[in-house]
Amino acid sequence: ENTNSVLTFVTQSGQLKTRQEKDHIVLDLPLYSTYPQVSQNFIHTAAVGDMIVQDLRYSPDTKKLLVRLSDAYERSVLEELQVSAQHFLTAERTGKVKGLILTLKGNSSGKDKGYDFYSRYFAPWYGILEDPVTGSAHAVLSSYWSEQLGKTEML
Repeated sequence: ENTNSVLTFVTQSGQLKTRQEKDHIVLDLPLYSTYPQVSQNFIHTAAVGDMIVQDLRYSPDTKKLLVRLSDAYERSVLEELQVSAQHFLTAERTGKVKGLILTLKGNSSGKDKGYDFYSRYFAPWYGILEDPVTGSAHAVLSSYWSEQLGKTEML
């Protein structure tokens, strides 16, 4: 077994390299910065209605809008949120936003203790209603939460 082998995937975002470390596979993703956003479009309202939004950021490199829900919300609120792709498509027609990330700060106590953040990702502009494991979304999320939490290793 060669533990130094690197597998390279050629993707729309460029080359992504993976390697095996013990019983894990490590995937190197780029980091994309986000910038505070004063919403000109109402896509986040289409997503979360009248829920309290703690932070609104935009990643110009990926055309993703990051919506951070209030820290007062529990994980279940994010998980149970019903969304409509049609509302997103109606609310955002400029081409500026091509992906919507909903995220929530993790809990330091309780049964979900240890998770730094949670997220859901929607890209109906690409024909994908929801994709739970999108690398490009995590390339934005990890940059954002690293800055917010002051750490570089997160769960």
